[in-house]
Amino acid sequence: MSATCGSRNDPRALAVGQQRPLDAALRACWQQLGISERLVRERRLPLFEEPPELALAESAADGRRHLLTPAAAAAWSAMRAAAAADGIEIHIVSAHRSVERQIEIIGHKLESGQSIDQVLAVSAPPGCSEHHTGRAVDIGTADGRPLELEFADTPAFRWLCEHAARFGFRLSFPAGNRWGYDYEPWHWCFDAAAAAPRPAAE
Repeated sequence: MSATCGSRNDPRALAVGQQRPLDAALRACWQQLGISERLVRERRLPLFEEPPELALAESAADGRRHLLTPAAAAAWSAMRAAAAADGIEIHIVSAHRSVERQIEIIGHKLESGQSIDQVLAVSAPPGCSEHHTGRAVDIGTADGRPLELEFADTPAFRWLCEHAARFGFRLSFPAGNRWGYDYEPWHWCFDAAAAAPRPAAE
């Protein structure tokens, strides 16, 4: 299934140490969390910029506001509507995430007793998360628990593998992905250049 969904190399990502120097504050943050800059380089993890503008993509039942770039939010809305028309329910579990929020998430995991290697198998170092771009979404469905591998066995995942590319969304981390992250069938990222042309309205 992962071969069908595919993966992407985002041309707007900044490779660590190549297109711009690593920010001193970010380097200090990594050191404080125990993240080796060498590990980041060896895994060739990209650095991502946060977007200048965000728009509301979806509001959760608990009132949480999920934000994406305007283009990604519009694409998500269209994709969710298309899925619903096919009897498939999808919703956002997580969307834009700031560097500061990524620091908090990793810190909480470390405090719970996880090693930094365990954390970095499932969470990107601050600055390296696609969620910073405002184009990535963690997708959930009523048929399964959020952020669990069982999502790959749901009708929602099968629908996404067949249709998401039409809306510019790609599975970011299939099994055996080049960046060394665990398989995440729920994590998809929008790329406007990859979206299929929409037919003109009649």
